[in-house]
Amino acid sequence: MAKQRSGLRFQPSGGARSPAVPVGKKQRLNIERLAHDGRGIAHLDGRTWFVDNALPGEAVEARVLSARAQIVDARSERLFTSAANRRSEPCPVAGTCGGCSLQHLSHADQLELKQRTLAEQLERFSGVRPQEWAAPLVGPEFGYRRRARLAVRWDVKAKRLDVGFRAAASQAIVAFDDCLVLVPELQALARDLPEVLRGFSKPQALGHVELFHGTASAVLLRHIEPLSDGDRARLLEFCSARDVQLWLQGDGEPTLCSSAAENSGNRELGFRLEAWDLTLAYRPGDFVQVNEPVNQAMVAQALGWLKPGSDERVLDLFCGLGNFALPLARQVREVVGVEGVQSMVERAAANAQANGLTNTRFHQADLAKPLADAPWAAEDFTAVLLDPPRDGAFEPARQMRSLGAERVLYVSCNPATLARDAGELARQGYRLKRAGILDMFPQTAHVEAMALFEAG
Repeated sequence: MAKQRSGLRFQPSGGARSPAVPVGKKQRLNIERLAHDGRGIAHLDGRTWFVDNALPGEAVEARVLSARAQIVDARSERLFTSAANRRSEPCPVAGTCGGCSLQHLSHADQLELKQRTLAEQLERFSGVRPQEWAAPLVGPEFGYRRRARLAVRWDVKAKRLDVGFRAAASQAIVAFDDCLVLVPELQALARDLPEVLRGFSKPQALGHVELFHGTASAVLLRHIEPLSDGDRARLLEFCSARDVQLWLQGDGEPTLCSSAAENSGNRELGFRLEAWDLTLAYRPGDFVQVNEPVNQAMVAQALGWLKPGSDERVLDLFCGLGNFALPLARQVREVVGVEGVQSMVERAAANAQANGLTNTRFHQADLAKPLADAPWAAEDFTAVLLDPPRDGAFEPARQMRSLGAERVLYVSCNPATLARDAGELARQGYRLKRAGILDMFPQTAHVEAMALFEAG
């Protein structure tokens, strides 16, 4: 028998629930400080508001984007009082494009925010402080991105192909004339390519577009249906005229169109590490750092902090294409690289061979699992370099002592997981000797960092 419902009603603990904040509501707020992601924080009626494009000391009118419990996400749409450190955004679509979130803040203040984020995360999640803070590793404010993705969508009602970047807090697509953070070679491609795509006889077949620049420039077009012969020829003509490779991808892996390869002088897509006379080849879909000058400086700083000796064996975990492993191989007796994706392992080995390096070995392993059964883990390494994804390197950190590491160099794209793993390394007796931020993504709140640990 079904239970009868009682006629009693109970209030949630803490009293009556506050009425929901409707999406679209506009509210005047006084911004108190910045969150780690660069949004302004305000408090009103027991709720915490996170406000895009708002700075401490400002009074703004914000529109609600979403609300849950006592948290409200909003965007500033009117400025009553401006902060002294606010600057005019140099990009005309900075207020709507979702790519850059901090153009209204000076570069110096962006670096201060990122430095504070790293310090607070280390303190909060591990209680660890470095013995020395390194100066921020910086490059150009603009013109640094050598890779970009353009969103493409066919508007059925308007019978129009929209091409551009995703809007902030929306699925809308923002068209643009120039993107100031792209390298000049990609700015030209991003400006001219949309018109070609809009001329396709079957624009509904398009998925999205990716642009690359390094030892060659390339366009990758993802399509959900086969391209017509005419549309394919139109795109090939565009790429050929600009000496750009054309890659196409349907259900399988990206494929280089042969005629595009011929017209680009058979140059392989890749990037240079000039200080070590290295060229690393990659394919669309592989992970590469988007900021070339900061990547060069990051590799140099990593090797400078780690100080590997010529007779040492170094372990490079999450080695990818060999961005750190190959420069390390120029200085040490042997480098063992480990990566989770088999295709990247093969690419790293091929890059080592192409650069004449014979003192490297590369292995595939799931680095989120214990390493005890891996034969390479039984070998002693005096130094270990970690460059994990956002999830961090908790399992390798737990086993660092068993690897024999005297020094651990950790490159992070997520201060929270770096802090968590720093706590684990500290429990094993490692001291955080030095730490600092890497400004890989200027005009955004994304924080990359480097930390050096030494065995106690």
